[in-house]
Formats: sequence, structure tokens, C-alpha cells
Amino acid sequence: MKKGLSVRTKITLWFSAALSIMVVLTFLVILYVSSTVVHRMVSDNLIKLVEDNVDEVEYFNTIDEVMNDDDTDLYIPYNEGALEIDDDFLDEVNGIATALYTDKGELLYGKSPVPALSSYMQLTDGHLQSISVKGIEYFVFDRKLTNKGLDGLWLRGTVPKHQEDDKLSSVAVLSLIGMPLLLIFAVLGGYIIAGRVLRPIKYITETATKIYSGRDLKKRIAIESGNDELHMLANTFDEMFDRLEQSFETEAQFTSDVSHELRTPISVIRAQCEYTLDGNKSLEEYKEALGVISRQSKKMSKIIEDMLNFTRLETKAEFYQIEPLNFSTLTASICEDLAMLHEKNITLICEVENDIIVNGNQELLSRLIINLISNAYRYGNENGHINVKLKRHDKMALLIVSDDGIGMTQEQIDKIFNRFYQADSSRNIQGTGLGLSMAKEIAQLHKSNITVESELGKGSKFIFKIHEKI
Repeated sequence: MKKGLSVRTKITLWFSAALSIMVVLTFLVILYVSSTVVHRMVSDNLIKLVEDNVDEVEYFNTIDEVMNDDDTDLYIPYNEGALEIDDDFLDEVNGIATALYTDKGELLYGKSPVPALSSYMQLTDGHLQSISVKGIEYFVFDRKLTNKGLDGLWLRGTVPKHQEDDKLSSVAVLSLIGMPLLLIFAVLGGYIIAGRVLRPIKYITETATKIYSGRDLKKRIAIESGNDELHMLANTFDEMFDRLEQSFETEAQFTSDVSHELRTPISVIRAQCEYTLDGNKSLEEYKEALGVISRQSKKMSKIIEDMLNFTRLETKAEFYQIEPLNFSTLTASICEDLAMLHEKNITLICEVENDIIVNGNQELLSRLIINLISNAYRYGNENGHINVKLKRHDKMALLIVSDDGIGMTQEQIDKIFNRFYQADSSRNIQGTGLGLSMAKEIAQLHKSNITVESELGKGSKFIFKIHEKI
């Protein structure tokens, strides 16, 4: 199969493309804004300079007044007197040329970068204008002189729009150098960050591959702690591997237990079949053999049924709905039914406090109660007693099932909840050895526990504790 681009590469390429577009747009915006700012600055300088020079032109009525003036400014004859122009007026400031015109467009003093500009553009007081001459654009600003003796005179300032383009070029050069460098660093940083962020995916892939190739379900991703989506995904995979390992182990245990427990009844059935097929047998012998086969087949059915129920409880516990239920009513009902067995002439006594409510699954809790009482019947003595009590204690519901049967040693107590364990296998006791194991599993599912107290020859007491719903 052809290998495509990695997720890291794809993310980096998309990030680079998006960032490149942003850099180009940013560069264009910078150029546009810079150009606008520069042109605004040029036009503002033009207007300010012309406004300042309005006061630099004065009119004198006679030559004597001019002679008595100590200034070294420029004097131009005008009408019957003379115009005094400040010597600063002679300079070109920031590329701005200022000229003095009559209202007929005649140039009295100064210079203009555009020859015969007055023929191109009419004098307009206080309005910024622009004109293009031979491919060059200019800003033009006119002011009419209103001081005494200056009637009919105008000041016109002219400046090229792009006379500050060198500054704009500097901005463009810096942008062209800085932004690509920024883009390179951003892309490299994004590539590194993407690698670190996507590292859990790499671990997930490697772990899954190792599990697939080596069939080792004990391997885990086990990445460093984190709260983002990828860490949650990795943790979910680890939990899934835990469940898979548990399921496979349960399946293996189920296969081992079933094969071990079914070996004896199958051997007995086979032996009885071979016995009845070996020569002629009497009717009583046939009946006896069929009776053995029937008992062993029932035992096999019971083992398989219990094992299936136990496996379902272990692997599909989440399918059992937990809800509030009246534990008192449930216990009393089961005791009433089981008291009718009269097995071994054992008397079942039930003491239940009313209206004890717990959160649980009715089917599972019913099975727990039945298993505990059935176990008491199974290991009880003839004409014995079973006491079932349900009471409240310290915000807990306590179910106590006690008997006066054969009891157990400490060694037996330590093993009593193991699957297929029977405390006294020497006695003819019907059972699969799964009842107490299943009860323990049900208790754990309800976040509760079962404990046992027992003394050999004096009986046993099983105590199930579950939180009461307040």
C-alpha cells in the first residue's frame, strides 16, 4: 500500500500555506498603510509650510520704509510700493517649493517644479489638490494673501507625492526581510510543536503494532500526563487494552475451568456408556447406568450455566442497570420462597427491617441472596437452622446469613471465594463451587463487600454490606 503524507506533514503544510497567505496580506496592508501615512505626512507638511509662509510676505507703501528696515530680506517692487519676503522663503523645505503668484497666474517670485503650473491648475484658496504631469504626481496647495496691500497675490506650494518614497522603500525592504524570516521560524516551530502534540499517536501506533505482531496484551502506551484530546485518546486505548486483556484472560480461565470441571462428569458418562455397551446387562444395571449419566449431565448443564452467568457478570457488568430498590422487600420475598424447600429439614428464620432502600440491580442482588442462603443449605446439618437478618447500621445495610453447619478452618475461609472451590469435597454436596465467587463479584459491582466468619463444627456467618440510599 502506498504510503501517504504523515499527519504532521499535512498539518505543517496547511499551517505554512495559511501563514504564507497571512504574511502576504500583512505585507500588502503594511505597504498600503505606509503609503497612506507617508502621503498624508507629505500633504500635511505642504499645508503647514504654505500657511506659515503667508505671514512671511509684507507690503510697504514707500521705498523709505523699506530702507529703514534693518532686515536682509528680499524686496520686490509691487504697485507703488514694495514687497518684503522673508529670507527663509527662499529655501526649499522637505522638497516643497513655494511660489508667489498674482491672481492672473503670473509668477512674481519663487519656483515651481512644474513649469507653467498655473496654466494646468487654477488657483483655489485653502484646498489641497493633486495633479499628474509627465507621469509624476504632485500635491498643490494655494492660499490667497489678505494682509494690507497684498490684494491679488497668492502663495502656491508644490511637492511631489512620492518625495518620501525612500522611507516607504525602507519599510518594504524591512518587511520583505523580516516577514519571510518570521514565516520560516513559525513553520519550523509549528513542525516541532505538531511533532510533540502528535507524539501520542505515534506511541499508539507503535503499541498497537507490537500487540498485533507479538500478541502481547500487557503492553501499554503509557505516555506522560496531559489533559488534551490525544492524551485522552491514549488513556482510552490503554483502558481498552486492559479490557481486552481481561477478556482474553477471562476466556482462557473460562476454558481452563470448564475443561477441568467437565472432565470428571464426561469421564463418568463415557465409563457408564462403555459399561452398558460391554455385553448384556440386567434392567437394573441399565437403569443405574442411565441414572448416573442423567446426574452427571445435569451437573454439566449446571456448571455451564453458572460459568456463562459468571462470565457475563465479569465482562458485561455495565449492562446491568443500577437503580434504587427496596432491599427489605427483596430479601423477605426470597426468604419466603426458599423457606419452603425444607432441605435437610433445615429451618430458615428471616428478620428484616422495613424499607431499607439501596442502589442496585434487582437481578444481581437476588442472585447474591439466593447464593448465600443456598450455600447455607448446602453445608448445613440435618435439622439445623439458617438465620437471615437485614438491618441498618451506620448508614449501611447489613445482610447477615448464618448457619449452624459444618463450619470452616481459616485455610478454607481464605479460599472460599475462589471459583470451583468447595469447603468439603469429601461430602456428597451438590454444587459447582461458583455461588460464592459470583456473590463476591456482584458485591464488587455494587461497590460493596462480603466478609465471612466461621468456626469448624459450629457454622458460618456471611455478612454483605452495601450503602443505604438516604
